[in-house]
Amino acid sequence: MRNFLLLLCAVGFFTTANAQSDYELVEQTLNYYMEGGSNRDFSTLKKAFHDTATMKYITDEGYKEVNALEFFSGMKPGDRVDRKNRIAEITISGHAANARLELEYADFTFVDFMNLLKIDGEWKIVNKIFYKRMD
Repeated sequence: MRNFLLLLCAVGFFTTANAQSDYELVEQTLNYYMEGGSNRDFSTLKKAFHDTATMKYITDEGYKEVNALEFFSGMKPGDRVDRKNRIAEITISGHAANARLELEYADFTFVDFMNLLKIDGEWKIVNKIFYKRMD
């Protein structure tokens, strides 16, 4: 009986130690987006988004709303983009999360606000809004 209890404790410890938290999984999804964009690698970036994810933003012409994957699908392979990526904040409540990212270039910073949902066990970006802050 004692050996059985020790085995149960060991299994529980290793299961807990190897399981990723929702925070880590959201962070991983955000890193797919940031690293895919920095490396101009659409296949990595695509892992972050749900197929129907939207991107909403303001240009000089006004409000725009597009499918995020269609927007990024025109990405051309090339040298790594010179920018610093930072996850500034992550908030999770059950199967919903949001995050604020800062993508810092030499003269400006994109501030991205991502909304994510845990869909079939995977965290996916379902909506992105952003602001281009001039530094």
